[in-house]
Amino acid sequence: MAPTDAAAAETPAASTRRIVNDFSIQVATVNGSGSQTANLVLLRSIFQMGIPVSGKNLFPSNIAGLPTWYTIRANASGYVSRKKEIDFLVAMNPETAKQDVMSLQPGSAVLYDEPLKLNALRDDLIFYPVPFDKIVAEVCKDAKLRRLVKNTIYDGVLAKLLDVELGEMEEALRRQLGKKLKAVELNVGALKAGFDFAEKNLVKQDPYSVERMDKTAGKILIEGNAAAALGCMMAGVTVVAWYPITPSSSLPETLIGYMKKYRMDKASGKATFAIVQAEDEIAAIGMVIGAGWAGARSMTSTSGPGISLMAEFAGLAYYAELPGVIFDIQRVGPSTGLPTRTAQGDILSVATLSHGDTKHIMLLPATVEECYTMAMDAFDLSERFQTLVFVMSDLDLGMNTWMSATFQYPDKPLDRGKLLDQATLTRINNDWGRYVDVDGDGITYRTIPGDGMPAAFTRGSGHNARGQYSERPDDYVNNLDRLARKFETARTFVPAPVVDDAPGSRIGVIAYGTSHFAVEESRDQLQTEAGLPTAYLRLRAYPFGEEVAAFVKRFERVYVVEQNRDAQMLTLLRLDLDPALSARLRSVRHYNGLPIDARSITDEVLAQEGAAIAVT
Repeated sequence: MAPTDAAAAETPAASTRRIVNDFSIQVATVNGSGSQTANLVLLRSIFQMGIPVSGKNLFPSNIAGLPTWYTIRANASGYVSRKKEIDFLVAMNPETAKQDVMSLQPGSAVLYDEPLKLNALRDDLIFYPVPFDKIVAEVCKDAKLRRLVKNTIYDGVLAKLLDVELGEMEEALRRQLGKKLKAVELNVGALKAGFDFAEKNLVKQDPYSVERMDKTAGKILIEGNAAAALGCMMAGVTVVAWYPITPSSSLPETLIGYMKKYRMDKASGKATFAIVQAEDEIAAIGMVIGAGWAGARSMTSTSGPGISLMAEFAGLAYYAELPGVIFDIQRVGPSTGLPTRTAQGDILSVATLSHGDTKHIMLLPATVEECYTMAMDAFDLSERFQTLVFVMSDLDLGMNTWMSATFQYPDKPLDRGKLLDQATLTRINNDWGRYVDVDGDGITYRTIPGDGMPAAFTRGSGHNARGQYSERPDDYVNNLDRLARKFETARTFVPAPVVDDAPGSRIGVIAYGTSHFAVEESRDQLQTEAGLPTAYLRLRAYPFGEEVAAFVKRFERVYVVEQNRDAQMLTLLRLDLDPALSARLRSVRHYNGLPIDARSITDEVLAQEGAAIAVT
């Protein structure tokens, strides 16, 4: 017989064990209900107690009122990838409540809106019923505001149940709401009301709790898009052209705020930059490469559908050798796909974006700190190699909140690349040609209109080394070969991969981007659960450095972990490596739109290892 609703928590026999600083909470609400504030307050409160934490938002791509889920993971060991299992569910959405509860593992806890009567669904979970409407009516007399204040009540309840310090909750709340004094007052009241209700009416039955640690000192919480925007400003960007698209829009939107605050001329009050919302992605990339030709540091931000539209202009920038930076915040495709789900599905298309023989430099940030530093790297590389540079972030990194060490102020000058000057012109006996390879590295000397140096036509059509129109086969071959040589030079300039060895490793793992965090945790699982040490190489850029081939040579099997269906990075690696080496690569793929989790990697590697051992 199913238990009935009561003020106290209803549960099977409660466990006596305690699980401290190691659990995941999923809050299920509806889009547009104001739950994001409550969720970020909970996340920040745990963070302020010194506990490593991460937050992931799963939200609908269209209108308000649809289901949304926010998952917070606290972990004393510092694991921040998505945890596959949900330990504590906050069920506030009637539409999904039943499904959410039925998906839980036995022993999980459920905090729910009392009228939903979720305790009738199962007898192997811990249930905490809370009369939210009754509590919020006592706290907030304005009926119109109750919907927004209601969510803060579950923060108060969780503060009591999980031992989150109420003072930290209040501080996080005030930080989140800033100078909105009325909102702060109302929400602090709701927070305390939720805490008081739990203290008087709920009996602690679940094993989960937090205890203060010191593992977040000196760290910040920030989204990847905000970190990238800060890096762009530090890189000296002056022209931004963009068209709104999820999940990239928050990058230029945040950059607008930074630039208005820090890049206004103090004497005149005028902007020292231009940020333009273009009519579409084609216009945006056209503005970027035009500004790059004119000498500006320019950029755009987009996602997969925008990348598709930019293909022809990308070919122009590659062939005419024009600088520009493109942030690709990847999402699920093809077509419109799932706009608010994460993926690493643009790798192959970007690497060779446009028609003909085209290769582009890609940077692969895994952390918010790398979103910041690689933004600066991208502008330097773009001008050094006179080409587009793509920063391949994703929705998980770009739009979710991550812990990070504080960012360092840049301490090196901007690299403007091979800009022709009088000294160089003298060295080459005044014999300059726009596409002449003077130094043998494939990189030519460029000039900026109006800089006093010789000028040349910039052509996307056939041209010779002097920039003159040409359809001669030898001119075309020479140009293509030089561009390939330039791409080879880039191998030693792009960020090198990070290699982490483990003594006695029999297999290797290669990953990139946000897959990194799940791989780190999976490696520990493979070691502790199966006695299987692994070596790990994290890719940070394309073209690949020589370290990649050297890593693959050391192992009979190397697992390439990525978040797409068609093993796109594995394909790029096989194109780059000697065929004898590429045969050693194995694929671990995750492409359901949710951030990759460690357990999925561990299970797949063990399955493939078992199969490989059985064959041998």
